[in-house]
Amino acid sequence: MQKKSEYIFKYPPNLQELDLATMVSMYRDRGEPRRAAPGKYLACAVTQKLLKNAKWWFGIYYSQPAWDSLLTKSSEGYPLTEAELNLLGLLLTLDEEPPQREYVEKNLGVLPKLGYLIVNDLRQFGFINEDDYGCLSITTAGERALQGICRRLYGKRFTPEMLELYHIDPSFARKTTSSNDQPSLF
Repeated sequence: MQKKSEYIFKYPPNLQELDLATMVSMYRDRGEPRRAAPGKYLACAVTQKLLKNAKWWFGIYYSQPAWDSLLTKSSEGYPLTEAELNLLGLLLTLDEEPPQREYVEKNLGVLPKLGYLIVNDLRQFGFINEDDYGCLSITTAGERALQGICRRLYGKRFTPEMLELYHIDPSFARKTTSSNDQPSLF
C-alpha cells in the first residue's frame, strides 16, 4: 500500500545495537524537554532552526510546534509510530480471537524488547486492554488513535494491508482477506 506521508515519529533503525538498559532509558526519556548547555544550541529536525529548548526523541530534537505537528489525531499526546500502528491494527484485525501478548510483541516490526515497552505504554494510555491470560484487545480510544495515524500515513481509514505482517506472512494475509471479492451493494 502506497503511503501519502512519512511525517510521523520513527524509531532509530539501529536500535538493536543498544543494550536493554540504554534502550529502556531512551524510550522512557522520549518527549522530555531538553535545554541546551550555556552558549550552545539544539537544532530542530523539522524546521532546522536553532533552539535553546527542545523536545527529545532518541537523540533527535524537535521544537514544541514541530513536536505537536508530528502528533496524530486522537493520539492523546502519545507519539505514535508505525510500530504502534502495527500493534493497534493487529488487535483490530484479530478482534474475534484476541492474540497473545508475545505474538503481538514479535510482530510489530521492532525488537521484541521494544515491543514489550510499547505494549505496556499503550495499555497505560488506555489504547489497549490485557486480560488475565495475556490476550490483548483494542479499546475505543485505541481505534480512534489507529485511524488518526492511518489517515496521516495513508490518507484513509485502516485496512489490514497497512500492517507489516500482512506483507511478510502470506497465511496472515489470507486470513484477513475476504473470500468474497465482490463488494456488497447493500
